[in-house]
Amino acid sequence: FCQKGAEVGMNIGAAYYFGDINTSFDLSKPGPAVNIYGRYNLDERISVKLGFYYGRISGDDSRSDNAFRRARNLDFFSDVWDGTLQLEFNFFPYIHGSRDRFFTPYIFAGLSAFQYNPKTKLDGETFALRDFGTEGQDLGEEYSLFNLGIAYGAGLKWDLSYYWSMNVELSGRFLFTDYLDDVSEIYPDPNVLAILRGPTAVALSDRSDPDTSVGLAGQQRGNSKNNDSYNFATVGVAYYFGRVKCPPISRPSGKPKSKKRRGY
Repeated sequence: FCQKGAEVGMNIGAAYYFGDINTSFDLSKPGPAVNIYGRYNLDERISVKLGFYYGRISGDDSRSDNAFRRARNLDFFSDVWDGTLQLEFNFFPYIHGSRDRFFTPYIFAGLSAFQYNPKTKLDGETFALRDFGTEGQDLGEEYSLFNLGIAYGAGLKWDLSYYWSMNVELSGRFLFTDYLDDVSEIYPDPNVLAILRGPTAVALSDRSDPDTSVGLAGQQRGNSKNNDSYNFATVGVAYYFGRVKCPPISRPSGKPKSKKRRGY
């Protein structure tokens, strides 16, 4: 069997963030996620998919069991807009409309480009953290709000009918940035930051308990050795536009003619 054809689909689910403000992989506070995609089946094993994702991610030190993180007292939230091109491999041959090959688990890998903008609230007002250089970045040297990542994950798909199928997918990202949460390196000198960015920047940079030693200039604010990541857990449906194409089968019209032996 050979199957080629396009699918379009939509998934909904949850978005998760892991990084400096969620080092314990806490899954108790997911954000909403939506994914629309187009998939082209090269055959019953290999597919190429272009997907667009939206997710709301967040992190909050006050939810941590770690004493340092609770004293640090940072938090953020961000909308993530993600475009991913990935190659999928089906573990089983998958053919729409087949009675025997109507489902398969699959794995995938690809490249993602995404936009984000970490924000927080202070005294009831929302601030975009990058604009305040919270780790002492010079003017014009702020981290980019556009970046790349490596997509990876696994899923399960199965037919509901010839045209419709269900998809369940877990999708992760290895990112090339550690500033998804605006936290990466060390606390800046508050006096220099106040001159450079103003008093609001100082308040956003250090939100620690004043009775602790957290927040001193030069002290660790985050861990730059480990980049941040976000993940999606989604479920949804897809519509298939293709047709199953089988190679023609040649059948003999009669018995083959016997060859005469040549005498010598």
